[in-house]
Amino acid sequence: MAFETREELLEKYIKMDKPHCPHCEEEMTLWEVPPINFSDGLGWQTPYLFVCFNDNCPSFRGGWEHLMDTMEAPASYRCINEPGASNFEYMPVFSPIGGTGSKLDDAALIEQEAQKQLSIQTFSLLTDYYMSKDWDEILKICLDPKKPPKARLKAVEMVAELADVEAIEHLLNHKFPTPVLKDGVEKAIEQLHERHFTRECPFCAEIIKKRATFCKHCNKDVPKG
Repeated sequence: MAFETREELLEKYIKMDKPHCPHCEEEMTLWEVPPINFSDGLGWQTPYLFVCFNDNCPSFRGGWEHLMDTMEAPASYRCINEPGASNFEYMPVFSPIGGTGSKLDDAALIEQEAQKQLSIQTFSLLTDYYMSKDWDEILKICLDPKKPPKARLKAVEMVAELADVEAIEHLLNHKFPTPVLKDGVEKAIEQLHERHFTRECPFCAEIIKKRATFCKHCNKDVPKG
């Protein structure tokens, strides 16, 4: 049987229909098992569980009295379900907020999954554009703030390798949000100048040939590059 990583399991469980608690019929919440288990000492066989966090659940409400009578422990339990299993079990909690720190927020999970899919799609596009040497489309990804930062950084590297000298102005006139992207852009601009034997005019900053001694843009004599 193939081994599944935590990330692969999480992706699979996000897509599952959430079970409903058999005691209160509330939809259960996906929950990340903490590094140290506090059930029966054996631990769970999965890094994620579905848990009923309904404080009005009869099982949770009645658990306080039951455990105090039988175990003399100020605790209760919440109904749990291992993803894909049909049976329901219980885990102890020692306060109403017990276990809530590991709840996985639905909105955050959806956004995380959306970003992952966007990254996959963007890298796929970059591969296609690179193979066809379509540096103009690669440059658009590089300048698009909605694209994942790692994909934009890869696009910068591709622009440096494939683009014409015109790409330099686009890179210079765009604001990049992170130091990593900024450093990548600076290196790309240097590489573009080296590939096309160009440089910036020291007076007007327009792009001129590296060997030029006169700037055709500002009409000034420039020192040799």
